[in-house]
Amino acid sequence: MSVINALVRLVSVWGLLILLVLLILVFSSLLPDTFPTAFTFTSLANSRSIYAMAALAVMIPLAANQFDLSVAGTIGLTQILAIGLQTQQGLPWWLACLVVLLIGGLVGAVNAFLVAKVRIHAFIATLGTGSVLLGLLQWYTEGRQVLGTLAPEFTALAARIPGTPVPMALVYVLVLAIIMWMIFEHTPFGRFLYVIGDNPRAAELNGINTQKYVAAAFVASGFVSAFTGIILQAQLRVGQSTVGQEFLLPAFAAALLGATTIKPGRVNVWGTVIAVAVLAVTVGGLNQLGAPFFVEPLFNGLMLTLAVGLSVTAARRRERVATEK
Repeated sequence: MSVINALVRLVSVWGLLILLVLLILVFSSLLPDTFPTAFTFTSLANSRSIYAMAALAVMIPLAANQFDLSVAGTIGLTQILAIGLQTQQGLPWWLACLVVLLIGGLVGAVNAFLVAKVRIHAFIATLGTGSVLLGLLQWYTEGRQVLGTLAPEFTALAARIPGTPVPMALVYVLVLAIIMWMIFEHTPFGRFLYVIGDNPRAAELNGINTQKYVAAAFVASGFVSAFTGIILQAQLRVGQSTVGQEFLLPAFAAALLGATTIKPGRVNVWGTVIAVAVLAVTVGGLNQLGAPFFVEPLFNGLMLTLAVGLSVTAARRRERVATEK
């Protein structure tokens, strides 16, 4: 019986990582000439790093059980402004990046005010904010592409590490993940967010200022989203008025799917990163096998539904075990 319990524990904690390894082995055996290559690694790491940063941005307020649906709108607007402020307004690249980061923080502050102060439900407040950002994006671009010559220093933000197939975007993901892991696991800020997410009333009774920490989570999410927009623009090198919304569903799917591993029942940094890798490998492998174009949104939607169900089940199991103790 103890062996079975140990196996159940192993699968519940490391199941997603085991699945990732199995997926890599399966696709490598099915596509030995194309899948296990440096080109595939670079392509997936470069494109899916944006999804990973978006998922980490979503995860911050989600730890406090708050949904930030404006992440996609923030990414869309900031990637446009990252090129527009340079080519249209004539700002140097570093100042344009600074302004974009401040705008991301401002979006987070607006969300914080609406949710923490006005007490509008986060789902409604951030849905409205995201729609406003989409409107601002369309107004700024008039529905057209934003073109221009970008500074080499700016485009270098999305280059590869010299002499390796590793894109800088992947480095940003790992650095961001390490910073967030340290904050969530080793500082009062992260622990308080988890307590608020578990039981906000109990958090208040224990002297935790829930409004302050929830507000800080939204502001942090805004900054991470804006940084994601900057790196996305360094990759694209052209402002796309239609880019942004496609990151929302995969970001939430990854963050919630990540709550089923490492720390089952609770969103966590490394679970989110592994979930993004699982989604990336699966979609990349299916595409190389010739899957039709609609497979990716179909798969992401199914994963989001599955992730919600599994994370809720894991959270209930964790609560039951805590109660029994």
